[in-house]
Amino acid sequence: MNRKEIQEELFKLQDKKYKEFHSSLCPGIANIIGIRVPVLRKFAKQMLKTKDYNSILKFNPKYYEEAMLQGMIIGLKKEDISIIKKDIENFVPKIDNWAVCDTFCSGLKIIKKYPEDFWKFLEKYLKSNKEFEIRFAIVIILNYYINEKYLSNVLEILNNIRHEGYYVKMAVAWAVSICYIKYPKITMEFLKDCNLDNFTYNKSIQKIIESYRVKNEDKEILKKMKR
Repeated sequence: MNRKEIQEELFKLQDKKYKEFHSSLCPGIANIIGIRVPVLRKFAKQMLKTKDYNSILKFNPKYYEEAMLQGMIIGLKKEDISIIKKDIENFVPKIDNWAVCDTFCSGLKIIKKYPEDFWKFLEKYLKSNKEFEIRFAIVIILNYYINEKYLSNVLEILNNIRHEGYYVKMAVAWAVSICYIKYPKITMEFLKDCNLDNFTYNKSIQKIIESYRVKNEDKEILKKMKR
């Protein structure tokens, strides 16, 4: 299946009402076809059955769903870690919105098998000055590394990220909230003495308060901690 045929198949899966809804969640993204994620994932699995599925990863996406499809295929592939890393390196520069970023990250289940290898792999993205490269690294961290082994390192990384991009700040806040949900005492101490800018700090607390997994009495304390 060539690129034109893939695009034709994607438009056959279009849901115009979903396009309108999802476009409202992705401001500034004008190339959305409108395909629900489970439908697109099913299509990605079908693509993996073709012998030339790797060729799909080589082109620069014209449509939002083409980027999503490429990311899903990388996550679903059953290949050597070195090949997957190369695929990731080629794909990350194509990310230009939060939805593609976050869906891609959640699909990279291979990281669970090789956490130490990928921890080192993330360093270059954390040092990047590009908004979605940093967000990629943070969302990977919040998906796979908020555990006892990595928690102190995660909090240190979050505390030292300096980037003015909105989607970086929101990712940091999201990650802090997950840290709190899993490790409330340690993360509370972090919040009392952290270097997060006011916007990110307050968003972190907001996201914690919005969680149904946080006790109401703790939410009241956190409300009083806002800057």
